[in-house]
Amino acid sequence: MEISGIISAIVIGAVIGLLGRLVVPGRQHVGVLATVLVGIVAAFVGALIGQALGLYDTKGVAWLVWVIQIGLAALGIVALERMKARD
Repeated sequence: MEISGIISAIVIGAVIGLLGRLVVPGRQHVGVLATVLVGIVAAFVGALIGQALGLYDTKGVAWLVWVIQIGLAALGIVALERMKARD
């Protein structure tokens, strides 16, 4: 992967992570770095799910893939929040 691909993955992951964080109600005590990392993982996994389901076969933006990615990021934020609450 080239440096531009890595930078793109980080930027898209950050956006997905922040959108996922906005979906979760209340205040989260998860740091920015953790939010970005959750977003990157959610973007990658969501893209794999979208590809497996054939959701990229569209003439425009694959909005359903974005919804899946944001949902996965929200689940990741909630999981991190619960793990921090146990400590």
